[in-house]
Amino acid sequence: MTTALPGPLVSTDWLAAHLDDSSVRILDCSYHLPSVDRNAREEYAEGHIPGAQFFDIDAVADPENDLPHMLPDADRFAAAVALLGIANAHSVIAYDCYGVFSAPRVWWTFKVFGHENVAVLDGGLKKWQAEDRPLAGGDESSVPAVYQARKDMRLVRDLYAVRRNIDTGAELFVDARSAGRFHGTDPEPRPGMRSGHVPGSVNLPFDRLIDRDTGCFRSTEDIRVAFDDAGIDGTVPVITSCGSGVTACVLTLGLDLIGRPHGAVYDGSWTEWGGRPDTVVETA
Repeated sequence: MTTALPGPLVSTDWLAAHLDDSSVRILDCSYHLPSVDRNAREEYAEGHIPGAQFFDIDAVADPENDLPHMLPDADRFAAAVALLGIANAHSVIAYDCYGVFSAPRVWWTFKVFGHENVAVLDGGLKKWQAEDRPLAGGDESSVPAVYQARKDMRLVRDLYAVRRNIDTGAELFVDARSAGRFHGTDPEPRPGMRSGHVPGSVNLPFDRLIDRDTGCFRSTEDIRVAFDDAGIDGTVPVITSCGSGVTACVLTLGLDLIGRPHGAVYDGSWTEWGGRPDTVVETA
């Protein structure tokens, strides 16, 4: 029997009570920006939540695309998660080492491939460790499962769709990067990348939804205010974007938490848009 999740977020208390639940699968989805000298896979081996498998967003990706961690096709995704012992009936919990950073990307990825029973651990490994909860080292064993996936492209936007949206304005383009990167006053972490933003977009840095001390999402009221202040009131469909399609998903999950349509994610994000010579970039 599948364990129903309480929502798109689960607490550390909830997860601690379900560590031995055979219908729950836990994924360490930690990821570091290229400018950070850390290795998420090695850190997983040093200490992770007991039973968690490591989900490498750079490996479960389209191998034919030069952009980082672009979504794979349905067959590749299904094969990867099946090797992690995940079947369609399992409840999946994603977490990362920062609190809330890259785990929402994996939450969204599972949604794209039709897996609805998936949630993010609020506060992630940061909160788990702060509460002095148990850790495991090394690798976890898993029995390969059978998984079927279907890719829902309604949740994804590509370069063509973003270009078309500049002309139509049918969707509100929301950028999760810092204000400095959005306005072109701070450099991008990836070498050779232009700074600035997609014309007509608005800026809501993803960390405005996160409590810095705990690594957890702020209250739903605080999240609602953050979106409202940025002009994102839920009346227009949303496209979220960021540097490479990771923290955009924090905003997407935030919209879900306050009951607003969470629209789609621009998978290539600024790495694609800012890295091309034929795209228009604004800084004002």
